Amino acid sequence: MTVIIGTMLVIGLVFGGYMLSGGKMDILLHALPFEGMMVGGAALGAFVISNSVPMMFECWHGVMRALRGPRWTKTDYADLLKLLYELTRLYRNRGILAVEPHIERPESSDIFARYPRILAFRPARDLIIDSFRMISMQFDDPYQVEDVLNRRIEIYEAEVAAPASALLSGSDGLPAIGIVAAVLGVIKTMASVDEPPEILGAMIAGALVGTFLGVFMAYCMVQPVASRLNQIEEQDAHLMKAIRDMIACTVKGNPPNICSEVARGNLPKFIQPSFEEVEQAQRSVV
Repeated sequence: MTVIIGTMLVIGLVFGGYMLSGGKMDILLHALPFEGMMVGGAALGAFVISNSVPMMFECWHGVMRALRGPRWTKTDYADLLKLLYELTRLYRNRGILAVEPHIERPESSDIFARYPRILAFRPARDLIIDSFRMISMQFDDPYQVEDVLNRRIEIYEAEVAAPASALLSGSDGLPAIGIVAAVLGVIKTMASVDEPPEILGAMIAGALVGTFLGVFMAYCMVQPVASRLNQIEEQDAHLMKAIRDMIACTVKGNPPNICSEVARGNLPKFIQPSFEEVEQAQRSVV
């Protein structure tokens, strides 16, 4: 929603200010299709050259994510802490053998079934499952486990940051592409130097639309969307970090309620469930 509101503000204020200052929209509208074809086409071509097909699809999905906003809410984080509390309590009370059916077949697990959003998000589900698998294989040194989880999260963060990085890279080239379109317009104008001044003025104005379009698209459209996407991915990565904190605290021998509080306390305030909410959720666990 903020992306849509911001885009409307940019378009309304930029072009509204231009018109209120006496600017004529007919010059922009006349040149826009041709300059847009050159600037947009060159930018799209450069984007195709510099990115793989899967990455282009990821960028498209990233733009949609920027429009939708963060995936996880405060309720989702409370559900995650409750899920991990159930698993760690089961592990502490009955041993890793009692947890194995849930981590080997999470789709049929009655514990995971109570948290469908987390079950459907494969990176988080796999991190939980693989963490308990490490414990089941006697790989339970606290520092080694935490190091492995940190590496997994680093890989995840690099993967989800790639679309925003690709979009930012594309936006960096847009002003220069706009200059290319403007230079082509100047070349066309110089070839018609014998025309009357009013025609030459319109041709030069049309050429400058290319520069405007490149700068406008770079700094008012593509770059803000990429920055917003990067913020969203950084915020959503706290879900993975909460899993790490809970598992690392568990393998150090701490009780589940302490581990849950450690993971909760490490969440940013704006997505952090209250202590009372988490405690009440834990009391409801059978």
